Amino acid sequence: MIEANELLKKMSYQKVNYDSVLKKMIQIWEQNGIRPKILLHSCCAPCSTYSLEFLAEYADVTIYFANDNIHPRNEYERRRIVQQQFVEQFNQRTNHHVQFLSAEYKPNTFIQLVKENKLENEPEGGARCSACFHLRLDIVAKAAISLGYDYFGSALTISPKKNSQLINEIGLDIQKIYSINYLPSDFKKNKGYERSIQMCKEYDIYRQCYCGCVFAAKSQGIDLKQINQEARLFVNEQKESRMGEYPSSSQKTC
Repeated sequence: MIEANELLKKMSYQKVNYDSVLKKMIQIWEQNGIRPKILLHSCCAPCSTYSLEFLAEYADVTIYFANDNIHPRNEYERRRIVQQQFVEQFNQRTNHHVQFLSAEYKPNTFIQLVKENKLENEPEGGARCSACFHLRLDIVAKAAISLGYDYFGSALTISPKKNSQLINEIGLDIQKIYSINYLPSDFKKNKGYERSIQMCKEYDIYRQCYCGCVFAAKSQGIDLKQINQEARLFVNEQKESRMGEYPSSSQKTC
């Protein structure tokens, strides 16, 4: 498999265009008749929309929901369910065969990481976010190795609120630790973010109003009690309707 580092050596490390790197990798796959297996981390259904629409044309993709940072538990469950629903609906509409996997939910891992490093009061986009990216990408990399994937990556780069340069740098650093290739990306490029919003409307997808982090939510004045109540209601509705058709996942919150 082609490694991103082989392409990066030919490019300037100042503000790397990771979208261009990904496209060059895809070009090499096609030239060599390769359709790689990718374990793609996703924090929520909205982030996976355009990311899947783009990648599924060139690779066998599995969405990996690994997000110990999401609080409260009911909100984690809501996002997990909506993510799985989207994958199923995406496959039905496109005839793709995207898989869905969910990691074990271990919120104390994230809380402990934040408190041990005294990151509680870090601003959004600061050191706490960096630690969170590293935590989740590390989990995805280990899973990719154990499950036999060719690449691990993340759909987080579709968000204009997330530092894609940082996410990719962390992913490439983790690649050096494990025997697994990182898939660089910047999915918000080429109007990817705009397409994700459009797809959320097309699929009637719930779009949350905070990243999931309890520390960020409190600093932003998010009403977590309301979030928990609405999420619990949604999760309970899903349990009651498992044998029937899924109800709408779009909800207005915050």
